[in-house]
Amino acid sequence: MNIVVCIKQVPGTTQVRINPETGTLIRDGVEAVVNPFDEYAIEEAIRIKERVGGTVKIVTMGPPQAESVLRSAIALGADEGYLISDRAFAGSDTWATSYTLSGAIRTLGKIDLIICGKQAIDGDTAQVGPGVAEMLGLPFVAWVRKIEEINDSKIKVERMMEEGYDVVEMPLPGLITVVKEINTPRMASLKGKMRAKSAKINVLNATSIVVDPSRIGLKGSPTQVLRSFVPERKTGGEKISGEVPVLVEKIVSTVIDLGVIK
Repeated sequence: MNIVVCIKQVPGTTQVRINPETGTLIRDGVEAVVNPFDEYAIEEAIRIKERVGGTVKIVTMGPPQAESVLRSAIALGADEGYLISDRAFAGSDTWATSYTLSGAIRTLGKIDLIICGKQAIDGDTAQVGPGVAEMLGLPFVAWVRKIEEINDSKIKVERMMEEGYDVVEMPLPGLITVVKEINTPRMASLKGKMRAKSAKINVLNATSIVVDPSRIGLKGSPTQVLRSFVPERKTGGEKISGEVPVLVEKIVSTVIDLGVIK
């Protein structure tokens, strides 16, 4: 079973700072970590390898320092790490990122299963996993909370829904995105950390993969982030108390005064 896991390096803090002039994130001095949802994807890939055999290849797209998240995955039990890094990829939106990742995955040979976390915490779009599946022409299941069965030709999973779950059977090769309910990620062993430290990281640039230059980076992105900002905290408001009839009368009176209802 040849498995690819797509992961992302994200800021390891909730204290996001925005450059007021450029509207971009200030990353200096902020620790970068594996996207938390991707940790569950890595763990599930390793569990599948332990169950049926095979290899786990980790792919990430980012600047040279993103190599660290690949080593973190190798320390956990992944076999190989691939860093997609080139200034030509800068400014990619989710569409261009999906296109670039799909181009890189095509260079890895035969793939049976691709696993992604359900979304990245810095963008929260949940678009890249489905985008990669579409561009590779693969079947896709989102919000996977459990893998019931898997073999060389198919996979049966539980897809989390608002009220319960669906059981879905999908032919392989295919792509799934997983939620945190699927497993509990392991800690890296000392042996794993030592192996990761000396592991070779394969670097892929814009000439290493077959992509159309007009469809990558900022040039190939249909959407652009013009400005990022922290919403202003709203203040004020009025707290009312008393018996229910009095409260209802006051609320109705207030919304009438505001012109919400007539």
